[in-house]
Amino acid sequence: MKLLRLTTAGSVDDGKSTLIGRLLYDSKNVLEDQLDAVQRSSERRGDARVNLALLTDGLRAEREQGITIDVAYRYFATGRRKFILADTPGHVQYTRNMVTGASTAEVALLLVDARRGVLEQTCRHAFIASLLGIRHFVLCVNKMDLVEFAEERFTAIVEEFIAFISRLDVVSFTAIPLCALEGDNVVNRSERMPWYEGPALLYHLENLYVGGTVNHVDARFPVQWVVRPQSDDFHDFRGYGGQVAGGVFKPGDEVLVLPSGFTSHIQDIYLHDRRLEEAYPPQSVCITLTDDVDVSRGDMIVKTGSPPTSGQDLDVMLCWLSEAAPLRPGGKYLLRHTTRELKAMVRDVVFKVDVNTLHRIEGDTSVAMNDIARVRLRTAQPIHYDRYARNRLTGSLVLIDPFTNATVAAGMIR
Repeated sequence: MKLLRLTTAGSVDDGKSTLIGRLLYDSKNVLEDQLDAVQRSSERRGDARVNLALLTDGLRAEREQGITIDVAYRYFATGRRKFILADTPGHVQYTRNMVTGASTAEVALLLVDARRGVLEQTCRHAFIASLLGIRHFVLCVNKMDLVEFAEERFTAIVEEFIAFISRLDVVSFTAIPLCALEGDNVVNRSERMPWYEGPALLYHLENLYVGGTVNHVDARFPVQWVVRPQSDDFHDFRGYGGQVAGGVFKPGDEVLVLPSGFTSHIQDIYLHDRRLEEAYPPQSVCITLTDDVDVSRGDMIVKTGSPPTSGQDLDVMLCWLSEAAPLRPGGKYLLRHTTRELKAMVRDVVFKVDVNTLHRIEGDTSVAMNDIARVRLRTAQPIHYDRYARNRLTGSLVLIDPFTNATVAAGMIR
């Protein structure tokens, strides 16, 4: 069965955790002991009914405050498909956690409270999801019971949101009116909204075609460590371990080692103690070469026919994540890219993005938490990368404050 990766997005208190809890419960993906634990927690909180949001809000602080703080992943399956669903926070303070949850997703479920409509945080999350390569959006207009299931209200929200995302790179868009608390249009079609003729949410997700999101053309293998078993039986063994980030590798392939530029051929590919005929994303394997060349952690093994771009000057879209310190033009940071870490400097801020209008704000170099900006970086040594739109793994990076070791930004290479 095809695996589909989902993420929720939207403003705080739009009902993201409740929707996921209802989706799990109505699709029979909740174990009895999980449901018993949630029921006991609901009783302690004084809730009138079983609070299905507690199925994903696992942290004590989340249960106390009734908000999502960290990303919670839930795995479930139906007869047609398997799903990995990331419940991400809606609070502005935890936008950085939303970036984490959306970075591997293929579909974004964007929730909107039918009473409040499209908010700034809704637009911010939609824009970030688009930057992160998500091309399939489902607008879930929740809490329709609080607007008396009015078709006019649903239509107005959908039109407002379409006007916003029409400027984003979206492949498919569907809008569904919901009442997650009572299950309307989540797994089963609602009888209280006869004017809605579309599918329930689960049916739509089971049948949505997203295509391939992994680059199987350009072979990329960032070396994570050099494998030298401490055993007399393997005293001549030298392999290179890591995760395949793109393309397909096979024994006999001619490869190029970057940055040294040496060429060799793949001798064997191992998965644990088993030899493979080929390796592809996202497998973690050990590769041996026919020649004894110098390969270290942070190097990249690629096929000779499709090398990545190499350079020190990067054009990057940054999501600034640090509350403590804003971006400093001319500031120096640690840049982490695949398995490599090196020094980098912010050369200049090209423009910031107004998340409500998607207009460029030029001349403003003050980039604070939750701001999105296009910046130019200069690295201490050349790195080997692809555009983010072509390869999520080799096209992404993070910036780290060298003094606090805190991650301050996530970037997508343009």
